[in-house]
Amino acid sequence: MSIPYGLGYLTIMAPRNLLYVRSNYLFGSRCWMIRFSTEIIFKSVSFRLFSKKCDNADSEPLENEELLNNLLTMGVDVDMARKRQPGVFNRTDTNEQDLQTFLLSKGASKEVIASIISRYPRAMTRTPESLSSRWDLWRRIVTSDLEIVNILERSPESFFRSSDNLNLENNIKFLYSVGLTHKYLCRLLTNAPRTFSNSLNLNKQMVEFLQEVCLSLGHSGPTDFVRKIIFKNPFILIQSTKRIKTNIEFLQSTFCLNNEELLSLICGPGAKILGLSSDCMRRSYRNVKEKLISLGCTAKETRKFVLSYPDVIFLGEKKFNDKIDCLIEEKVNISQIIEHPRILDSSISTLKSRIKELVNIGYDLSTSNISLLSWSQKRYNAKLKKLYIEQNIVLEN
Repeated sequence: MSIPYGLGYLTIMAPRNLLYVRSNYLFGSRCWMIRFSTEIIFKSVSFRLFSKKCDNADSEPLENEELLNNLLTMGVDVDMARKRQPGVFNRTDTNEQDLQTFLLSKGASKEVIASIISRYPRAMTRTPESLSSRWDLWRRIVTSDLEIVNILERSPESFFRSSDNLNLENNIKFLYSVGLTHKYLCRLLTNAPRTFSNSLNLNKQMVEFLQEVCLSLGHSGPTDFVRKIIFKNPFILIQSTKRIKTNIEFLQSTFCLNNEELLSLICGPGAKILGLSSDCMRRSYRNVKEKLISLGCTAKETRKFVLSYPDVIFLGEKKFNDKIDCLIEEKVNISQIIEHPRILDSSISTLKSRIKELVNIGYDLSTSNISLLSWSQKRYNAKLKKLYIEQNIVLEN
C-alpha cells in the first residue's frame, strides 16, 4: 500500500479502493478507518479509485445570525418558524424587514406580521416588487387591503406559497371566463385561496371534468352546474379529478340514483362531501348504516337520512356514534333524529347542556320538537326564556 502526498490532499491506495481525502492540516489528518474484506487478503484484485472530500460538508449549515436577531426583534416565534421551514434560516437573501414595512403599509399590525412569519417563514423570501404585484392582483377580487390582511392572518400560505404572479393572473382570467362572478372569486379567495396557487392546467382539468359530468348526466347547462358546485364546495378545485369521479360513482351506485337525482345531490347538499377520500366516505357510510339499522331503522330510512343530510359523512365513526348514543340516552327517539338530522351539527357538550336545561323546565324531548337542539345560541336562548315564562305561569296557576 502506498501513501503519496500532494497539494494538501492525503491519498491512500488500497485493493479495490482508493480513499482520496483532503486533509485540513499540513501533516496528516485525523484517524481514518479502512475496511478490508477477506477477499483482499486471499486474492489479488484490481485497484479502483474513489475520492471523498473531507471538510465541513457534513456539518449543518450556519444560520443567518442577522436574520435571527431581526426576527426576535419583530416578535416572531423563531422556534415555530424553524420547525416549519428550517431552510429559510440558512439563506442570506431574506427580506424580513421589507416584508414588515410592506404589510404595515397595508394595515397589518406587528403582531399579525409576526404570526404570519412564524407560521410561514418563506414569506420573507419574497421581494417587495413581487409582493406589490401579487397584492394588486388580489385586489382585483378583494375589495379592501384589510380583507387581504385577514386572509393572510388565517392562511399565510395562500398568499406566499407561490411567487408566480403570471399564473395567478391567468387563473383569475380563466375563472372569470367559465362564468364565475366577482362574488364567486371572492368566496374562493376567502375560503380556498390555494385554488389560485394551482397551476392553470390543474384548474382547467377540474372545470372541464365537471362540465363533462354535467353533460353525461343530461344537464344542458355546464356553466351553471360548475358554478353551483364551486359555490357549495369552494375546495373542489384543489381536489383531484380521480377522487371526485370515484365519489360520484360511489354515491350513484350505493343509493341507486338516476341521473336527475344524482345531479340534484351533487349540485346541492352532496357537493361538500365530494372532496372526501373514497375510503373515508365508504367507512363513514358503512358505520352510519350499521348504527341506524342496529337501532331499528330500515334500509329505506337510512337512505333517506343520508341523502337528506350528507354532512353526516363528515362525522367520524366515534363522533357519530357518541352523538346518537347521547340523544338515545336522553329519551330522544331515533325516528326524531331521522326527521331532524341537523341536531347532529351540535357538539356533544352543547347537546348535553341544552338537554339538561330543557329537562329541568319539564320539556319532554320524546314528544316535543327537538330541532331547537341545533338552533343558534341567540335563537335557542330566546326560546328557552319563553319556555321558562310558560313554565312559571303553569306553576303559579
